[in-house]
Amino acid sequence: MDRKIKKKTWTPKFIAMITGAVLVVSFIIYQFVFADARSTMNVNMERVTLATVKEGEFTDYIPVSGNIEPGETFYLDALEGGNIQKLVKESGSFVNEGDTILLLANSKLQLEVMERESGLYFQINNLRQVRLQLDQNDLSQQAQLAEIDYQISLLKPQYERFKELHQKKLVSDREFEEVKEQYEYNVKRRKLTYEAYRNDSISRAGQKKQLSDSERRMNQSLDGVGHILDNLAVRAPITGQLATEQMEVGQSISPGQRYGQIDILDKFKVRVQIDELYLPRVYTGLKGSFNFSGGAYELEIGKIYPNVTSGRFEVDMFFTDEVPTGIRRGQTVRIRLELGESEQAILLPTGGFYKDTGGNWVFVLNQSSGKAERRNIRLGRKNPEFYEVIEGLQVGEKVIVSGYENFGKNEVLNLK
Repeated sequence: MDRKIKKKTWTPKFIAMITGAVLVVSFIIYQFVFADARSTMNVNMERVTLATVKEGEFTDYIPVSGNIEPGETFYLDALEGGNIQKLVKESGSFVNEGDTILLLANSKLQLEVMERESGLYFQINNLRQVRLQLDQNDLSQQAQLAEIDYQISLLKPQYERFKELHQKKLVSDREFEEVKEQYEYNVKRRKLTYEAYRNDSISRAGQKKQLSDSERRMNQSLDGVGHILDNLAVRAPITGQLATEQMEVGQSISPGQRYGQIDILDKFKVRVQIDELYLPRVYTGLKGSFNFSGGAYELEIGKIYPNVTSGRFEVDMFFTDEVPTGIRRGQTVRIRLELGESEQAILLPTGGFYKDTGGNWVFVLNQSSGKAERRNIRLGRKNPEFYEVIEGLQVGEKVIVSGYENFGKNEVLNLK
C-alpha cells in the first residue's frame, strides 16, 4: 500500500543556499560598512626612504658660496697716457708706498708742458712789469708832492714877509699879489695832487693785491705743470700686493685707464652672492660661518649691494675674529648664513616629497598595520636639513620623505 511522503523543509541543498546568501549579504555589508575603501598600492620598502619626526633646535639658515677678496683694494688708474718705457714691478710682487711700478714716455705731453711753462713764465713777467709800472707811478706822484712841498716851503716865508711889508706900505700891491698868487697856487696844487695820490694809492693797493694773487696762482699752476711729467713715473700709493693686467714695453696706456690694483693682504672679506628671494630678510649684522683647514670661522654681513643681477644680489661679509691662516684671494668657501635665531621645533627631514605635495600632505607609516597612510600637514620654515612642522605630525612618527611621483592618487601604501 502506498504512503504519502512528506517533503522536508531544511534540506541540505536549501541550507546551502541560505548559507551562501547570508555570506554574500554579509560580504556586501562588510564592504560598505567595515572595509577600507581607500585606494591602495603595493610598494617595495627598499624603494622608499623613511625619516623619523623629532623635536630639536631649528636653525634658520641657507648655504651660500663666497669668494675671498682683500679687505681693502686701491685701484691704479693712469693719470697721464703714454707708452710703457720700462716695467719696474711685475704683477704679484709686493710694493711699498712710493715704489715705482712703471715708467711712461709721452713726447707730446712733454712739449705741451714746455709750452705751458713758457706761457706761464711770460704771464708772470707781465704781471711783474705791471707791478713795476704801478711802483713807478707811485714814486712819480710822491716826487710831484715833494716838488710842490719844496716850492711851498720857499714861497711861504716870502709870502709872509711881503704880507707884513705890504701892510707897512713898503712893497707895492703888484709885487705882493705876485707872491700871494704863487703861494696860493702851490697850496691848491698840493691839495689836488695829494687827493689824486691818495685815490691812486688805494687803487694801486687793490691792483697789487690782485697781481699778487694772480702771480701766486700762476706759480701754483707752474708747480702743477712741472709735476705733470712726474705722473709718467707711476708709483705705488700704498703698501701691498700688486696685481696688474698683462703689459709689455711699448704698450700704450690711455689717460684714466685702469691697469691694475694694490691689495692690502692683512685684511680679507668674503663677497657672497644670495638669491633675490632672500633680499627682504638679509640685513647688516647677520652671522655666518664656514670651515677651513679643520677650523670654524665666523663672518658678519657688513655691506649689502641691493642691485639684483641674474636673480642674485651681493653682500660683503667680514671676519669677526681671526682670519684663517693660509687663505688666499680668489678662493671659494661654503658659508652657512643664519637668517634668524635658533629655537625649539618639531622637525621633519627634507626630501623629494615636497616637490610633489608642496608640503601639504605626506605618507605616514602606521606601525601596527605596516601601511603608510596619507595625512594632511602644515610646514613652516625650511633649511637645507629640516622643515619646521606646524601641525599634523607627532614626534616619533615615521614619514616617507622620498619622491611621490610613482604613487599616483593612492591614499594607502602597502609596504612589502
